[in-house]
Amino acid sequence: MSQTHSGPESESLRVAQLAARRMWDEDKASQALGMTLADIGPGFAVLSMTVRADMANGHGMCHGGFMFLLADSAFAFACNSHNQRAVAAGAEIHFVAPAKVGDVLTAQATEQHREGRSGFYDVRVTDQHGALIALFRGRSATIKGLLVEDAGSDPAVEQGRTADGKAGQPRG
Repeated sequence: MSQTHSGPESESLRVAQLAARRMWDEDKASQALGMTLADIGPGFAVLSMTVRADMANGHGMCHGGFMFLLADSAFAFACNSHNQRAVAAGAEIHFVAPAKVGDVLTAQATEQHREGRSGFYDVRVTDQHGALIALFRGRSATIKGLLVEDAGSDPAVEQGRTADGKAGQPRG
């Protein structure tokens, strides 16, 4: 995740990386499940997890709750990547195909829209072969505070505006 240029894009990436580092240090659930943070950027995150035997349900497949947790963790990193604390306001998942013990699942979260205190994020969960396993949509809500006080944040947020430049609600 090194950067070779400067400017607003590299500053946004730096802020996303600092926010992710702070979140990761406190995210005991994701760590306990063996997740890895593979990539982070403004409004974007990729996490992976290997399905262990203790994650299998009564049918011998990965329990849907573990897939939801992986997708939810990717969503959390993406929606907090602007350094404004954000929590889930709602989420849903659609299971497309089963995953089995030994599969490496990857959740790629992408910001679809962010305005005021709300954001919408789509997460694709795939296996090690690129096969689609699940689709997740999360809605975020910002709360008071920054993840990293001295890191700065999205300039639009700092100016009381949303990512698309519209006047936003004051930080909470």
